[in-house]
Amino acid sequence: MRDYSYQLYSSRNFGPLPETLRLVAGLGYTQVEGFGGLYPDVDAAAKLEAELAATGLKMPTGHFGFDMVSETPDLAIEIAGILDVEAIIVPFLPPEARPSDWAAFGKQLAEAGKPIRDAGLAFGWHNHDFEFAPTASGELPLDQLLAGGEEIGLELDLGWVARAGHAPADWATKYADRILAVHLKDVAPDGDCLDEGGWADLGHGVIDWAPVIAAVDASAARFRIMEHDNPSDDARFARRSIATAQAF
Repeated sequence: MRDYSYQLYSSRNFGPLPETLRLVAGLGYTQVEGFGGLYPDVDAAAKLEAELAATGLKMPTGHFGFDMVSETPDLAIEIAGILDVEAIIVPFLPPEARPSDWAAFGKQLAEAGKPIRDAGLAFGWHNHDFEFAPTASGELPLDQLLAGGEEIGLELDLGWVARAGHAPADWATKYADRILAVHLKDVAPDGDCLDEGGWADLGHGVIDWAPVIAAVDASAARFRIMEHDNPSDDARFARRSIATAQAF
């Protein structure tokens, strides 16, 4: 049976973290993915490591802010070591920080990731939908960013690809050899789940998962991670999503 991971950001608005960890472990998840707010420093990382150990969960991937990676890479590496993180993923840039030149940013990202890779860790970028808005040249920011260096891996968020109007399977195929991980995220039908940002539990939305999973399975992706940006019930989301994934 394949191991599935749970992005803890999905439960940020719910109970204490130890409860979330017990919930997902009890549902059959073996891994979780962290986000920067959980480990801003080594003390927080050590506390989280103890909470993970209590449930037997592993954290092979983690989101780390670009500021930490680029300005204090030694701290990012130390935190990753405490948590046994294998892949550091830069997840997002707020609108005010997004570059006008994505190709130049791609080179900057590749350079920022050099100490991470030198430490033996994988390094990559996680997409949203803004990387699919064509630039003045007609190119897509995601393509320009990844052209900054073959060493930049990709955590492909399949839900955001679909939300941007693209076919997730096509992008999983296009960057098959660059994909470190995928976010298994579903999109609700138009007008549904408005209180949840228009997202759906895995398998309960509009994405046709058969060709997507086939493309992911044919890629280099090592990790498959459930995520919902704003579930109204994280236990429901976690339960229904792993049931769907185990039936793939």
